[in-house]
Amino acid sequence: MSPEITVVIPVYNEGAAVLPCLGRILHAVTSPCEVLVVYDRPDDTTVPHIEQVTRSDPRVRGVLNAYGPGPANAIRAGFDEARSPVTVVTMADGSDDPRQIDDLARLVERGVAVAAASRYMPGGQQVGGPRLKRRLSRWAGVSLRLFARVGTRDATNSFKAYSTAFVRQVGIDSRAGFEIGLELTVKATRLGLPVAEIPTIWLDRSIGESRFELVRWLPGYLHWYRFAFGRRLTLEKLTARREKQAAHRDDDTRAPASVR
Repeated sequence: MSPEITVVIPVYNEGAAVLPCLGRILHAVTSPCEVLVVYDRPDDTTVPHIEQVTRSDPRVRGVLNAYGPGPANAIRAGFDEARSPVTVVTMADGSDDPRQIDDLARLVERGVAVAAASRYMPGGQQVGGPRLKRRLSRWAGVSLRLFARVGTRDATNSFKAYSTAFVRQVGIDSRAGFEIGLELTVKATRLGLPVAEIPTIWLDRSIGESRFELVRWLPGYLHWYRFAFGRRLTLEKLTARREKQAAHRDDDTRAPASVR
């Protein structure tokens, strides 16, 4: 049966800790689905455990990220491999509630481009996590909804469902961290496409160490935060903007270090 939902999980040396996460997802998602666990290197400690689950449940598939290290590139690779019209991005640390994957996907099937699991709307909650990260995330989400008319109070949360066709149309420009969730949300807003949300309870990971690097990834978040406040775009204008920025990146890459 063709999958109706693709679940993308970026991992980095999760080891056996990925097993409870996969078990909860496979138990919770009732729609026909595929679960793509994306890793950066063949020797990632998660790989043997992915293969173990795949032998008993073919819905799970390991995907080697060929774009380069980092969660943004892993998520890009997951979208490339997705075989369903709806793609849901969730984390391997157990912080997201897999029972909501079906509900998020249904919103996309009904016509929204992005469906967000929101910690900051009534009924939502964030339990644990660094205090500064919580405050910045909440402030960004609330201000984007009030002043940029983004259709969610939690634009920075990675736990979202997307129209796979929408993502392939607008592309992914992020190359570093988890700002992809913000990027795709504000792109949908600038294009005038619908964004919806449902409340979620986010729990800080209880196993392993967080790989979120606030200082390193903050410039990417700030870039997409500012982007949200621009005028309405057409897909053609967005594509032209992306091509121009890509050309600038290529020029910077080719330039001698002394010029850079």
